[in-house]
Amino acid sequence: MKKGLFITFEGNDGSGKTTISKMAYEKLLDMGYPVVYTREPGGIDIAEQIRHVILDPKNTAMDARCEALLYAASRRQHLVEKVLPALAKHQIVLCDRFVDSSLVYQGIARGIGIEEVYKINEFAIEGHLPDATIFLHVDLHTGLSRIETRGEKDRLDNESMKFHQMVSEGYDTIREMFHERMHVIDATKSIEDVLKATIECLLEIINAHD
Repeated sequence: MKKGLFITFEGNDGSGKTTISKMAYEKLLDMGYPVVYTREPGGIDIAEQIRHVILDPKNTAMDARCEALLYAASRRQHLVEKVLPALAKHQIVLCDRFVDSSLVYQGIARGIGIEEVYKINEFAIEGHLPDATIFLHVDLHTGLSRIETRGEKDRLDNESMKFHQMVSEGYDTIREMFHERMHVIDATKSIEDVLKATIECLLEIINAHD
């Protein structure tokens, strides 16, 4: 790699984003690519501690702006401690969620506003947006039915149907806003088919980047 490549994964609730991103990482690793896998919120110790606070089901009193600030704080530490050092080593960083999630969940679903949440994150990321984003798309009801099959649910999983509907609609808005870096994958298909399409897309992004 001539320079690092920052690729994020986004998707509606229940899209299989985490499963597919981890499997894609393993595939690229097997193929010999200098790839690093991480997630948000989390990825490094301080950010993982913040993740626990954000997603703890007991923290139902959390204010929406407090939530947005916690995500931005976690993102900042994760960026400077893990993402930027990996990019400096000319590695490919695959990240499960990034700033798009905050724009959707806090900006739209929480009603703070996209512009307001983007300003918070501008301070945190200092212009370091993804080079490309893999968006795993699944319809609302399919996604929610998948969530129901999970074991323990986090604080956001337990939100109302209206909240999840706004998240789904919010991602439609964000995909349009950042369409130039969005690569949409149909996530309603089998895991094998979704993974195959994702790998093909990743290789196109990587080859175009070299």
